[in-house]
Amino acid sequence: MRKLVYYVASTIDGFIAAPDGSYDFFDLQPDPAGPLVKRWPQTFPTFAHQQLGIDRPQGRFDTVLMGRATYEPALRLGVTSPYAHLKQYVFARSLPPSDDPAVEIVSGDPVTFVRDLKGRPGADIWLCGGGQLAGQLVSEVDEWLVKVNPVVAGSGIPLVDHPFTPQHLTLVDTTPAGRGVVLLHYTR
Repeated sequence: MRKLVYYVASTIDGFIAAPDGSYDFFDLQPDPAGPLVKRWPQTFPTFAHQQLGIDRPQGRFDTVLMGRATYEPALRLGVTSPYAHLKQYVFARSLPPSDDPAVEIVSGDPVTFVRDLKGRPGADIWLCGGGQLAGQLVSEVDEWLVKVNPVVAGSGIPLVDHPFTPQHLTLVDTTPAGRGVVLLHYTR
């Protein structure tokens, strides 16, 4: 069965974006030779592949899930398919169906959809954001890959927007990723 993997950048105090949804306070210039580009090439937007030296973004994912607020910055730039190398599902009740064949807008229940998706043939599924969608899918996330950035934000969009229900995870690996970023890998 396919796994749902929440792979996301976070501040030390657990925020994935500013209160307005922006994330430009993160260092967005990865080292092209660094571990994030080498190990997770599929998690970079298609438009950045040439700049980062990514020829064929092979790896464990063939699908990406994102919420409306995660998808909208690309739309504002005129990019309808930010991860054209992956099948893209955007969870939104307020967006019309996408004209791009690589993007499907999902207005139904995320949990039901993901359970069905996990049962279909394919590679693992990347949940790239945001905090509200992660909060709805917290029970379905099999692995957590959190890029902890050396930033304290104080407030913003939380890593997981979910009622208080502690879930204990097992640390699998820690990887220094350069510029003070540490990748923490947890499983259920």
